[in-house]
Amino acid sequence: MPAVDKITKPGAKPANPRFSSGPCAKRPGWSFDNLAGAALGRSHRSKAGKGKLAQAIALTREVLQVPQDYRIGIVPASDTGAVEMALWSLLGPRGVDVVAWESFSKDWVTDVLDQLKLENARGVVAPFGELPDLSQLDFERDVVFAWNGTTSGVRVPNADFIPLDRKGLTICDATSAAFAQPLDFAKLDVTTYSWQKVLGGEAAHGVLILSPRAVERLETYAPPWPLPKIFRLTKRGKLNEEIFEGETINTPSLLAVEDYLDALAWAKSIGGLDALFARANANARVAADWVERTPWIDFLAVDPATRSNTGVCLVFSKECAAKTPEAQKALAKSMVAMIESEGAGYDFGAYRDAPPGFRIWCGATVEASDVALLTQWLDWAYAEASVEIAQAA
Repeated sequence: MPAVDKITKPGAKPANPRFSSGPCAKRPGWSFDNLAGAALGRSHRSKAGKGKLAQAIALTREVLQVPQDYRIGIVPASDTGAVEMALWSLLGPRGVDVVAWESFSKDWVTDVLDQLKLENARGVVAPFGELPDLSQLDFERDVVFAWNGTTSGVRVPNADFIPLDRKGLTICDATSAAFAQPLDFAKLDVTTYSWQKVLGGEAAHGVLILSPRAVERLETYAPPWPLPKIFRLTKRGKLNEEIFEGETINTPSLLAVEDYLDALAWAKSIGGLDALFARANANARVAADWVERTPWIDFLAVDPATRSNTGVCLVFSKECAAKTPEAQKALAKSMVAMIESEGAGYDFGAYRDAPPGFRIWCGATVEASDVALLTQWLDWAYAEASVEIAQAA
């Protein structure tokens, strides 16, 4: 095993060392003072409360550039709740393909095949680091997929694989893509995300965006299974429009709503969607440049065209000092612990089901300079840990 020299501990730390992939870093300049206008202690059904929720929907449409004829609703239980509402309310009248290449999209496979037990359903699954063969999808059927694999760092490059003249619905979990990657709404019938991702909002709230085709399905199809109250999107056979005007199914946190409004206002102030894309791309580019010059690390995503610009997932290369998966897991854990103890980076270890390595959140609320400093600390921690490995060998 080649020797790894110790290197000097970096002299600077990221100004914001938070690299969690959810809840994600707050926007630059964030302060509790930004939430002073929250409608605390008010009913979410009061004029003030409903006004805040309606404003959140309107700003979402503006910043995310959602078509005017699409409905936007605020729903319970984060992105997971939004996806579950769509699956349990819409699936059934057609066959369904469920696409998965990481942990959360595999949950949707489980839901459709094992919980809903739909007979005409199939999972189209690829291992971590790869996309399935999207050409095998049948758009005569409904298709469920994640735009960006949060735990694998693999995304679809674009929506070219989806035909405009599809017969089935497309249900897209876009939680780590919305506001960081271009979403082609003409190809998406259901789009979901949570506030806690790219805009760094507080958790527990999801957003459900429905195309006119999805609304038509809701109004012409009633699932044969019972639906809990928090999943019900219709009343007397028609879409419950109140949900999409700011009257939520359950009680939302008006403090979290205010935080989301603050994040949307910040996004507008820096130039909107294009500026958010540019920030995430710049952050991911810093990580990519470091990988290019660092022999012991590599991307989990095999194809460069599919590499995420938000949850950047990294694995150890063949040149790494630790050769077995067990040793690599221990090495990653040691490095994360060293860096966290220095206050130089938090919550950037790989997801528990993913191969050993790191997951660095590079979404729009992160600064490129902080990503660059984190890579210096990773170099230092690897050198420190590798010396220990060499001494133990």
